[in-house]
Amino acid sequence: MKVKVDAIRCKQCELCAANCPKKAITFSEEINEFGYQTVVVDHEKCIGCGICYTMCPDGVYEILG
Repeated sequence: MKVKVDAIRCKQCELCAANCPKKAITFSEEINEFGYQTVVVDHEKCIGCGICYTMCPDGVYEILG
């Protein structure tokens, strides 16, 4: 796992998914406590580039070493 996700913080702005170069980010059918679909990272596709971390205005992502 290269990215840790705090799905509760996600407001489904989709900036992360739109900018992911590997298209590793999608949204599940699951809804968080604020009424937004939860973000899902495909760890097989993820290269740990950090673009999701940079683009996210809500601090959803943590890049792991």
